[in-house]
Amino acid sequence: MALLNQQLQRFLLTRLNYNFKPTVKNNLVNTTTARAKSQCYCSAIAIDAPSSFSGVAGIRWGSVSLQGLREEMEDGAVIQSDGLDGFSFAAVFDGHGGVSTVKFLRDELYKECVAALQGGLLLSGKDFDAIKKGLQEAFENADMKLLNWLEMNAEEDESGATATVVFIGRDILFISHIGDCCVVLSRTGKADVLTNPHRPYGSSQVSLQEIRRIREAGGWISNGRICGDIAVSRAFGDFRFKTKKNEMLKKGVNEGRWSEKFVSRVQLNKDLVIASPDIFQVSLGSDAEFVLLASDGLWDYMNSSDAVKFVRNQLRQHGDVQVIFLVSTEIQLESSFFP
Repeated sequence: MALLNQQLQRFLLTRLNYNFKPTVKNNLVNTTTARAKSQCYCSAIAIDAPSSFSGVAGIRWGSVSLQGLREEMEDGAVIQSDGLDGFSFAAVFDGHGGVSTVKFLRDELYKECVAALQGGLLLSGKDFDAIKKGLQEAFENADMKLLNWLEMNAEEDESGATATVVFIGRDILFISHIGDCCVVLSRTGKADVLTNPHRPYGSSQVSLQEIRRIREAGGWISNGRICGDIAVSRAFGDFRFKTKKNEMLKKGVNEGRWSEKFVSRVQLNKDLVIASPDIFQVSLGSDAEFVLLASDGLWDYMNSSDAVKFVRNQLRQHGDVQVIFLVSTEIQLESSFFP
């Protein structure tokens, strides 16, 4: 293993440690492990494009989901390599408040994307306006179905999830993104961060736009959280900030979080949390080496440059995308390799 800087070593040894016992079935390598010893959790996908240093044709995938001491794993990762006219689909979900939303999205979001993108024909046509319209429709439809499902099947479930999806073709990448997961592209060893987090705090242009949108919808920001509650401003689910906004206000009064006088002055006229994605198109030239897609459980502990350096060194050594994730000991892991 290549020498790592101290921050990356500390993350790998204290946050992503696990024991693994690999088994092979149908050319897939799966590993399950011992009990978790950390409170962090994350999901990540590495996508290795054909490059001069890999010497391998075609796209290779590696993915991992790690759970710490929390009772439930609220993150998830999905990879689909068919149904989109030569494009591949990869998604990372970062759940909060429960697991129901991520479980629902693991199947339904892909189905909505396939339908809205006409089985991938829109992606192949590379008409960005049509692709953008299709992905907006897919995300909004998935969220509407999720909210209905939560209300009918899990009345007390107030879960939600951010989601970042990539569609990768031979020479182009499309991204549809809500929340605080992140996509990073390695261009000849340099990290190119392709997404911005949707958060109701900070001084970035995206954050300022989100803060303004929330305030125009009648909401407020307290301690970097919408109504003092949630720290992401775009997500699936979270019906208390969408279809049940007024119920959320009444519940806050009953719980003593704010007064009736305060609530009487609040006029919530739009959804405070939305599932409308930012959509990007990225050309993949000869300098494109690999893509990293991960929830903030990874990015909270290492920056994009360190992550790219680590993955690049590992690919140079052994060329196995999945082995990149198998670097230490003693945390629960679910993993699969797609050759």
